[in-house]
Amino acid sequence: MAGSLVILGTLWIGYVLAGYPLLCRIRSFLRPLQIHRRVWRPRVTVVIAAYRETTRLSGKLASLAQQTYPPELIDLVVACDGGIAEEVATVQAAYRAGEQELTGRFRLLALPHIGKAAALNAGVAAARGEILVMTDARQRLSENAIAVLVDALADPNLGAVGGQLVLPGPSIYWRYESQVRRWEAEAGWATGVSGALYALRRSDWPQLPSGLLLDDVWVPLTLKRRGLQIAIEPAARAFDEAGATRPEFQRKVRTLSGNLQLLLFEPTLLLPSWPGWFSFVSHKLMRLSLPFTLLVVAAASYYLPLPWRRLLVATHATGFTFGLLGLLGVPLRLARIAATFLTLNGAVLVGVTRVFTHGRRLPWS
Repeated sequence: MAGSLVILGTLWIGYVLAGYPLLCRIRSFLRPLQIHRRVWRPRVTVVIAAYRETTRLSGKLASLAQQTYPPELIDLVVACDGGIAEEVATVQAAYRAGEQELTGRFRLLALPHIGKAAALNAGVAAARGEILVMTDARQRLSENAIAVLVDALADPNLGAVGGQLVLPGPSIYWRYESQVRRWEAEAGWATGVSGALYALRRSDWPQLPSGLLLDDVWVPLTLKRRGLQIAIEPAARAFDEAGATRPEFQRKVRTLSGNLQLLLFEPTLLLPSWPGWFSFVSHKLMRLSLPFTLLVVAAASYYLPLPWRRLLVATHATGFTFGLLGLLGVPLRLARIAATFLTLNGAVLVGVTRVFTHGRRLPWS
């Protein structure tokens, strides 16, 4: 019994971390997603939901003013979630100071604190463009970002197109995750985009449930269930700032708990009757099982006959030790990899606890 648990658990972990990415790579090579791009210039509305982001919005406005997309075809809606008078005045001053290209096409929504999902719904309701470009206040965009996303959306089979989030000195985890997402998109299996930058048709926008954390997964999932494809355009880039350890951990917890929250809002995502079910389960849900599977494998190892018991117990202890060394800042590559693995699985445990504690109404941090 113990041997079977160890074998099955190891195969499960191997599939989540390596097997599914390998399937994506093979699929992307044999049957890549075909995108029929063309130069297309409809009116675009950039929607930003901002919560206490006034110090960053001026830089964002400057980035939008530098886009190669025709400025007369770009509108901007900033939904200030809980914006007080001083914050609103700061945004208006930043706008007037340097981004005159958007004059007459800029709308600021001063909202009560209603949460990001509701703020995005309000921003979309105020939009006039045929195409929505959803982006955060924090990241600077590459100059071609809007043009590249819109050209891809000229393909009627695409529901949403995501950009590439670029981090300075990206972590081992982010390099791994970015590659998996890229292969997944190339295979036509993508069910998510980066909330830092993505675009879709305004007519396809699904109303977000109040309290939802992951609009960048909910929106693509909704479109995927309608039979539309999700693509990623690496040339459309959003440049972020590397976060400190604690905020980065909190972001992982928010993302992982948000994946479970999706099931509370839409339990039918578990049914294998929609086009993206396989990739959604393999990428989003099975990853949440990793710490529990690891615990089962570790516990079962103690009941194996010698010498397997010693070998596996020593392996687990060594991995855990290297993880602790990495968390303490020891500059060894293996220690950094082990620390990343520990951090990710710790974030899963915290995220699952948050879901059981709060249900649908998850706190933002």
